[in-house]
Amino acid sequence: MIVDSIHNASAYRALSGRIAAALTYLAETDFTSLPDGRDEIQGDEVFAIVQRYQTKPLEQGKWEAHRKYIDVQGVIEGQERIGFGDVTDMRVVEEYCPESDLVFLDGSGEFVTLSPGMFMLLFPHEAHMPCITSGQPSQVTKVVVKILAE
Repeated sequence: MIVDSIHNASAYRALSGRIAAALTYLAETDFTSLPDGRDEIQGDEVFAIVQRYQTKPLEQGKWEAHRKYIDVQGVIEGQERIGFGDVTDMRVVEEYCPESDLVFLDGSGEFVTLSPGMFMLLFPHEAHMPCITSGQPSQVTKVVVKILAE
């Protein structure tokens, strides 16, 4: 797991060409004019999902993980807490669905707060719990860039 400012994205571009494309997209795209939903970057290898929602209390959060895709979660507006932990330390509560590349888990982890201009890079071995309130519930605009891990 990596948490940093998008201003430092160049430090991570050497990890892979797909990660570089995702971070460039986050750094250079004007999200004020993009609607919610999928935005193509490199087909199914790298694509973005623009989301606008209200954060929720910790009790309503769910641990999740992916197997095929790496997540880059970038907060554009608002603030939210995101939990992270190792999937091997958690228990599966809803079996993996290949179509959505999603498994739900039960366990515990650490939390970080993301503000505008920050991103979190999560690999398939890392569970995460997004969309959690940091203080009071707030409206968030976030972009999740999905990067094929193969």
